[in-house]
Amino acid sequence: MAIEVITLGGGCFWCIESALRMIKGVLSAKSGYSGGETKTPTYRDVCSGSTGHAEVVQVEFDNRIVDLETVLKAFFALHDPTTLNRQGADIGTQYRSVIFYRDETQKHIAEQVIQTLSDEAIWPDPIVTELSQFDEFFEAEAYHQDYYAQNPTERYCQLVIQPKLRKFMMDHQALLT
Repeated sequence: MAIEVITLGGGCFWCIESALRMIKGVLSAKSGYSGGETKTPTYRDVCSGSTGHAEVVQVEFDNRIVDLETVLKAFFALHDPTTLNRQGADIGTQYRSVIFYRDETQKHIAEQVIQTLSDEAIWPDPIVTELSQFDEFFEAEAYHQDYYAQNPTERYCQLVIQPKLRKFMMDHQALLT
């Protein structure tokens, strides 16, 4: 297999998407929604917290260039996987830390990465990232795609996304295109 897809939720999808797009071997990173009951959810629906969906990024990558373990370690570096249903000021199940795996191999790799990070005690609290079987992905509205690149001067982008990206780029230079 060369092309692989994984769906990841770690709070606001804009932060995760903008960083993962920079990794060598990542072919696409699309913001969207997954894990809920509502069919064809909108951003407003998901933000209400009533759909069961999480804000996610669907990542398509060439596993001959970058493997799933590396993608997952980058994902964990971009959010706090120890806070249940919360990332910073964003609170609710729509902001949960979650990995939607496609098969048992992806699930096993995700479990291994979580165990390794737990053993390394990077965070003072335990990792609460949910592992769930992938069901369906709903692509977010067009204005959410590549949001940071389209809106770099917006206040949220400057105060929240930009510092995360700077740190990510410094810590993961070898991964970046």
